[in-house]
Amino acid sequence: MTTNEIPYKIYLTEDEMPKSWYNMRADMKNKPAPLIHPGTHQPLKLEELTPIFCEELCKQELNDSDAHIAIPEPIRQFYRMYRPSPLVRAYCLEERLNTPAHIYYKFEGNNTSGSHKLNSAIAQAYYAKQQGLKGVTTETGAGQWGTALSMASAYFGLDCQVYMVKCSYEQKPFRREVMRTYGATVTPSPSNTTAIGRKILEQFPDTTGSLGCAISEAVEKATSQEGYRYVLGSVLNMVLLHQSVIGQETMAACDKYGIVPDIIIGCAGGGSNLGGLIAPFMGRKLRGEADYRIIAIEPASCPSFTRGKFLYDFCDTGHVCPLAKMYTLGSEFIPSANHAGGLRYHGMSSTLSQLYADGLIEARAVEQSAVFKAATEFARCEGILPAPESSHAIKAAIDEAIKCKESGEAKNIIFGLTGTGYFDMTAYKAYNDGTMSDYIPTDADLERGFSHIPQFPGNTIN
Repeated sequence: MTTNEIPYKIYLTEDEMPKSWYNMRADMKNKPAPLIHPGTHQPLKLEELTPIFCEELCKQELNDSDAHIAIPEPIRQFYRMYRPSPLVRAYCLEERLNTPAHIYYKFEGNNTSGSHKLNSAIAQAYYAKQQGLKGVTTETGAGQWGTALSMASAYFGLDCQVYMVKCSYEQKPFRREVMRTYGATVTPSPSNTTAIGRKILEQFPDTTGSLGCAISEAVEKATSQEGYRYVLGSVLNMVLLHQSVIGQETMAACDKYGIVPDIIIGCAGGGSNLGGLIAPFMGRKLRGEADYRIIAIEPASCPSFTRGKFLYDFCDTGHVCPLAKMYTLGSEFIPSANHAGGLRYHGMSSTLSQLYADGLIEARAVEQSAVFKAATEFARCEGILPAPESSHAIKAAIDEAIKCKESGEAKNIIFGLTGTGYFDMTAYKAYNDGTMSDYIPTDADLERGFSHIPQFPGNTIN
C-alpha cells in the first residue's frame, strides 16, 4: 500500500490489542540505577516498598528482566471500552504546512478522563482491589491523572483521595469536579491535612504548590491509614510499563500499513506518555533491529532533561520517598504558577533518564506561548482541541515538518496526542487574550533547587 492510500484513522481490531505490557528495561544494556533508601543509600528491597505501594506493582517496578508481562483479563476488558485508540494521519496539518513530511499522531483522548493516564490507573486500581485494599491516595498536577484514577477507583469500588497541586486546583475547577463526580476526595496541596503539608505551608505560606509537595502528602496519607496504598501516575517503571500499550498499538498500526517512522516525538514531564509511546520502538532500537530519532519535548519553565542534573534525588518535596537517579531540578524546585499545563515534575523517569544519558533519545525545551500557538494551529485544521501537554509535541512535530519542507525530505513523523484540552480553557483564554507569559527559570532559580539535592559519595553536584 502506498502512503497516499493510508486512511485518516488507522484502527486495530480488539484481537490486535496488546495482550502483554512491554518492559524496556529488559532490553537495556545499561539498566537504570535502582531506587535507594535515603538513609542507607542501599537499593530498596521488595519488602521496603510494599508498605507504600501495592505488592504486585512493586514487583513490576523492580523487574529488569522480563520483556513482556501479561495484562490480566479484567484490565483488558476495561481497555476495550476505549482501546485500541486510533493512529491518525494529519493530512490537513500537512496541507497547511505545505510539507512533504507525513505526520501521524496517536490519539489517547477518546475516554472520559481525556488522556492516556487511564491506561495505568485501571491497572493500579485492579492490583489494589486484588490485594484487598480499602482505597488509594495520589497526587495530580494538571488533573488528568487524578481524573483517571477516580474513574478507575469507582470501577473497582475503591476510596480515592487526591492531592491536587494548588494552582491547578484553583485554575481547573471543572477537572476537580469530574474527580468528585466519580467519588474522589480532592484536596489542594499543600494542605493542613498532613504534617508535611503544614510544614511546607509554615515555611512557604504563599506557595502555589508542586507535584513534589502533593506526592509527600499523598504518601503520608496512605501510610497513616490502614488498608490504603499510594499510587503514582508517572515516573516509575510500573507506569511506563502500563503505558506501553500506546506504543505497541502504534507499532502494530505502522507495521500493518508499511509505515516506517523516522522521528517519534513525545511530551515529557515525568515520562509516562513518552515512555509508553516509544517503548516498543526503543526495544527495536536497543536490539539493533531498527533505528529511530526519538525526541522528548519539555516546558522551558520546568526543564529537567535539558537543564537538570543526572543524580540521585528525592522524588518528593517532603523527603519521605526513596531516592531515584534521574535528571532533576531538585525536589524543592517549584515551577512557575503561570505554566499552564502539566509536565510540572521536578525530575524525569529513571528509565528515560538513562536512555537520555546514553544518547538514545534527544531532548528539547519549548516556551509555552509557542506551544499554544502550535496548539491553536493544530486545532484549526485537525479539529481536536489538544491538551497543553500534548501541544509541546505538536510544536516539535510542526518544526520538524517545516525542516522537511526546507530540505525536500518526506520523513514520517509520529507524535503522541495524550489527550484533549477542554478543561484547560483558562490557559487558552490567556493565550487568546495575549496575557500569557513565558517564564524561564534563571540559573540562580535552578541553583536553589540543586542546593537541596542530597550529597553523598558518588552523588556530588558538579
